[in-house]
Amino acid sequence: MTKLLLSFSLCLFMLLPIHSQAPEKPNSAEIHEAIKKLNFLGSVLYLAAHPDDENTRMISYFSNEVHARTAYLSITRGDGGQNLIGPEIRELLGVIRTNELLKARETDGGEQFFTRANDFGYSKHPDETLEIWNEEMVMNDVVTVIRKFRPDIIINRFNAESAGKTHGHHTSSAMLSTEAFDLAADASYKTESYQPWTTQRLFFNTHWWFYGSRENFEKVDKSGMLWFDTGVYYPSLGLSNSEIASLSRSMHKSQGFGSTGSRGTDKEYVQLLKGKMPEDKNNVFEGVDTSWLRVEGGEAIKMIMDKVQKDFDFSDPSKSIPDLLKALSLIEDLEDTHWREIKLKQIKKILTACSGLYLEAVATNSYVTKGEEISVKIEAINRSEQKMKLLTVEQLPLHSSTDLNKELQNNISIKEELNMHVDDKAILTSPYWLKEKGSLGMYSVQDHSLIGNPISVPAYKILFRIDFEGTTVDFERDIIYKFNDPVKGEVYQPFEIVPAAVSHIASKVVIFNDDQPKEIPVKIKGLRDNVTGEVVLNVPKGWKVSPQNFDFQLKNRGEELDVIFTVVPTEEQSEGYIKPSVKIDGNDYDKSMVEINYDHIPKQSVLLPSESKVVRLNLDKKGESIAYIKGAGDEVPKYLKQIGYEVTEIAPENISVNNLLAYDAVILGIRAYNTVPELKMKQAAILEYVKQGGNVIVQYNTSHSLVVEDNLAPYELELSRDRITDENAKVTFVNEAHEVLNYPNKITSEDFDGWVQERGLYFPDKWGKEFSPVISFKENGDKPMEGSLLVAKYGKGHYIYTGLSFFRELPAGVPGAYKLLTNMISIGKNDFETQLKE
Repeated sequence: MTKLLLSFSLCLFMLLPIHSQAPEKPNSAEIHEAIKKLNFLGSVLYLAAHPDDENTRMISYFSNEVHARTAYLSITRGDGGQNLIGPEIRELLGVIRTNELLKARETDGGEQFFTRANDFGYSKHPDETLEIWNEEMVMNDVVTVIRKFRPDIIINRFNAESAGKTHGHHTSSAMLSTEAFDLAADASYKTESYQPWTTQRLFFNTHWWFYGSRENFEKVDKSGMLWFDTGVYYPSLGLSNSEIASLSRSMHKSQGFGSTGSRGTDKEYVQLLKGKMPEDKNNVFEGVDTSWLRVEGGEAIKMIMDKVQKDFDFSDPSKSIPDLLKALSLIEDLEDTHWREIKLKQIKKILTACSGLYLEAVATNSYVTKGEEISVKIEAINRSEQKMKLLTVEQLPLHSSTDLNKELQNNISIKEELNMHVDDKAILTSPYWLKEKGSLGMYSVQDHSLIGNPISVPAYKILFRIDFEGTTVDFERDIIYKFNDPVKGEVYQPFEIVPAAVSHIASKVVIFNDDQPKEIPVKIKGLRDNVTGEVVLNVPKGWKVSPQNFDFQLKNRGEELDVIFTVVPTEEQSEGYIKPSVKIDGNDYDKSMVEINYDHIPKQSVLLPSESKVVRLNLDKKGESIAYIKGAGDEVPKYLKQIGYEVTEIAPENISVNNLLAYDAVILGIRAYNTVPELKMKQAAILEYVKQGGNVIVQYNTSHSLVVEDNLAPYELELSRDRITDENAKVTFVNEAHEVLNYPNKITSEDFDGWVQERGLYFPDKWGKEFSPVISFKENGDKPMEGSLLVAKYGKGHYIYTGLSFFRELPAGVPGAYKLLTNMISIGKNDFETQLKE
């Protein structure tokens, strides 16, 4: 299947930027598919709230069966979700999911857009969602994307009338789309740069699950619906549309959405919301001319391209080049700038494919700093009998041109090496939406031309000017970096513009459990040769640091140096931020560089403020050693070590009663019972550990796909989708005298101040009488929820189940979360029963 995916992804080359940086090498069948798409002038925009909400069957169907230009607008980047492949959360998770969506679109043939909305976490109602998001700004973004993309059809994933019945983000996405459908056509509604656009039809992609069952859906009046068979088979690809959709869906790896392909008829329904229902139920584009006749001057192009499509020679695609050059010249003269831009990109890629024209620009280093020079290796090769000449190569945006005037003979490579100077004003490479501080609900993007874009456009390119026997064509290529890996072979990476130096503090939160000083290592990394300067560490008011500064010298690019500052906290409880600042040649560098490097997405370097939260706590604890069983990925162990615990991450195969009895507590990571299949065989040992006097703390799981179904706990316990999404939701104590609220630290309602994103998620809603609920939360008009923290005595030990989001609160440095979790770890070690008698 992997080979099929590679082959198929290449057939989409005419639509997509080189997101993965790998060169395009389409075969004849893929070129022919690209020609069909070149000949279709219609567009479909699919719209929903998050990465993974999109219906990949529909996107692939419109792209590969209908040959329409198809895009997915995800309102958010999925920043508020969980991560099943690593520790990244919030902004960094959003970067991962953005790139996973781009890989999904490379697979199913679509394009990708976003708004500035920040996925702040689960929301129960669209009123809350739109207030936190800033409805006016997100609406403007949606209208901007519609006017930019100019869809003939918009399809909503969700129902605008579902308020309070599903995720508030879902309903909000449909509400925004429904209103934006009209606003995009309204000349009085202003957006940056783009003219009003009238979309023909708005649909809701309905499904039987919206009606509760297949049986209910069968009874529904479908006169206002259209349906498509999205299970079609593509012989040239050897894949069904459903199989392609599954491959696309499987790109959402951080969410664990690997999907098995299916075959056979698969009906998808859309319900008309706005616009006129087509009389021909088999033509969703009815009333829209999707041929070249749609644009003035397109008739001549249609005649040429119909001939190219009909007469295409699969054994020698280069025979199409003369006609393609004629069509290209006509497209360049089109007055319709929208279709001219789109179709020029497509036909140029087809032209290079038909001629086997390979153009590449490879930097000799993966990154460079402002003001530096770097060598760029150029390769050009024509692999056809078509006569062509490489006239010039031009460095963009520098407009520095090199005349070559060399014949590109069949299968004879031309290689050159250029020196490129990077401007002092070059923009640093980093996700554009993270360059400025945003709010809880919105990212800040000052350059409105970027709104909607999935990623930052590479700043530096090489323009190859090729002469095809009198017709000159310009081809742009991103400058990339590549190297040979002994296992993976040829590896492509982005070419990046980076600061002269970055700094980093290993832990994003440093906990001081007393007033004693701590040594704080600051790592400085030079990103060019001969970096000399000083570093200072800024601390909160009332805190002290020594020394005042360090002088340093780094001779070689990539060299690192650790300097140690001693930080003294305040005597009383307090918190704030420490921030390194690297001073070089009169410039201050205050960024850290986080590398995200997973095999399924391109390597990413993310520049973020270099800072760490410091918290002075007055914290008592009982017990010293903890066994941690990892789940879906969190950093809780790191922060437990910060407050003095000895934490051992124990592999599932090493779980036994005797091994666990060596620890004061055993903590299971988030979603461990969803993601660690070995726990099915180890659950008996975990419960026996509790029975013999151990303390087990189980963090949240979802009810779907539990590896243990009947004995998650020693007593009755049923998980639900209950959650408290308001991080400021009112808290009350069900039992104020309970041990976890009193020993060794007194917990008050103030300890729930400053929580981030949520209180907790996936609380149990049913439990046995043996469990004692400890905390009650209430938000909006909902009934109180008491399932966030349940404690049960079992044998000599304690079993605790919690849906509280410690995996978010500890990395955020929330003092009350540390106090409460410490109390949970300390349970049974406080002589609590004796103290009660006293």
